[in-house]
Amino acid sequence: MPHVALPIDPQHPAFAGHFPGEPILPGVVLLDETLYALPGTGATRWQILAVKFHHPVRPGDRPVLEYHLTPAGVDFTIRVGTVTVVSGTARA
Repeated sequence: MPHVALPIDPQHPAFAGHFPGEPILPGVVLLDETLYALPGTGATRWQILAVKFHHPVRPGDRPVLEYHLTPAGVDFTIRVGTVTVVSGTARA
């Protein structure tokens, strides 16, 4: 299964408002980075069919995208170390 690092700057402005004193990366930012990292013509190629957020991503975390291309699209998992933070399915 291919692996792609999703480099999220710990100073990303989205952390500032989510949530004061307990910053986490909003899911929409993580999904946007995921769609751009998947193979193909860019984020506009993919439509997310299902997604589950398992664990928050915090400043300094190093998320890694793992994906498996299928005839119907792609199954993906994002992990920080051994912890699954997101899993989902998308189609082209």
